Amino acid sequence: MKKFQSIIAIVITIVLAIGLIGCGTKNTADIKSGQPEAKNVTLTVSAAASLKDAMEEIKTLYSQEKPGVTITYNFGASGSLQQQIEQGADVDVFLSAATKQMDALKVKGLILDDTRKDFLKNDIVLVIPKDSSLIADFKDLTNANVKKFALGEPKSVPAGQYGQEVLTKLNLMDAIKSKVVYGKDVREVLTWVETGNADAGIVYGTDAKTSAKVKTVATASEDSHTPVLYPAAVIKASKNVDAAKDFINFLYSDKAKPVFEKYGFVFVAK
Repeated sequence: MKKFQSIIAIVITIVLAIGLIGCGTKNTADIKSGQPEAKNVTLTVSAAASLKDAMEEIKTLYSQEKPGVTITYNFGASGSLQQQIEQGADVDVFLSAATKQMDALKVKGLILDDTRKDFLKNDIVLVIPKDSSLIADFKDLTNANVKKFALGEPKSVPAGQYGQEVLTKLNLMDAIKSKVVYGKDVREVLTWVETGNADAGIVYGTDAKTSAKVKTVATASEDSHTPVLYPAAVIKASKNVDAAKDFINFLYSDKAKPVFEKYGFVFVAK
């Protein structure tokens, strides 16, 4: 019996020794590399609805470089996303379709200022269903045969704000006010025009390019509205600031530039 117990004791000693050697080797490797063990991170990115197609492609591209980072998107009207952040929503990165919403978060101290950059530009266009011939310009919105005109809610949808500025500049807003139906975001406006539920609508040039069911009949001049700039920034309350900063830097990089340009955005990051 004593001999058997001695054998077991020896076996246990050997197993413990092997375990300690393994741990020592692992710790030594970590010290030599100077790198912490990789961990998986999930980033929540709140982005303007007009960025959806480009950002989905960016997500695929970024995951190839950083497989340990999972990107979760929350698309919507910039004003609504701004309010969610102000109310404490768990967001790491915010991409707005206008500087107004980002400025509001800055004033309240909710973003990391050094991560903010206005990195994209866009156009404001008038679209109609592809098989329609009702109108050819903004001024035609006053025609009696135009019954419904779609516009994003100006208070929360930047495209709606820009569109209202254009119509006011052209002295058309009061004349067509009774025809306007307001969408919760620019993609809803686009859908209404695609399906014929609206005779025309104002969207971004990039949105018009994503649809084969609409056609652009007019582009607003740049002096008729506030510059359409898209800022991005890391939210100060993020629990993954380093990973969020890395993602933001990727958006501003030459690697992301071709993706945004593919969808019609003008890349202005430097």
